[in-house]
Amino acid sequence: MKTNLSINGKSYAVQVPKDMPLLWAIRDIVGLTGTKFGCGVSQCGACSVLIDGKLTKSCGIAAVSVVGKEIFTIEGSSENLEFLRQAWNDGNVPQCGYCQSGQLIAATSLLDSTAKPTDKDIDEAMSANICRCGTYTRIKKAIHKAVALKNETI
Repeated sequence: MKTNLSINGKSYAVQVPKDMPLLWAIRDIVGLTGTKFGCGVSQCGACSVLIDGKLTKSCGIAAVSVVGKEIFTIEGSSENLEFLRQAWNDGNVPQCGYCQSGQLIAATSLLDSTAKPTDKDIDEAMSANICRCGTYTRIKKAIHKAVALKNETI
């Protein structure tokens, strides 16, 4: 099925089967490989993207179902994501790094909706993303640091 996907503000004309998961359209057809395959059953969060600003696991949604919507991946750029990237880097958050693109997208979603998240807000927002290395404490610290960095620029 020929369709257009809007990813990170750019339109991509793609030919995809009607049942192809968005994850594979993003990775294999468009070539944006930052979004990761983790479990394939929408449980781990490695494939997280934002669709019209809503956190979504891209392995569990058909690419054709998001035509006309804005898809935001880890390759995109937003103010919150940039502060999070800096905080992630400063805090040496990743261990193996595999889950981190999904973690960063989930954290972006959180900061897009909550300017000053509490520890409880962070725990709830990040609970759908699994990190096999257990970097949850570093992730939480980095989210708080990103908020501080953002507040420094205001």
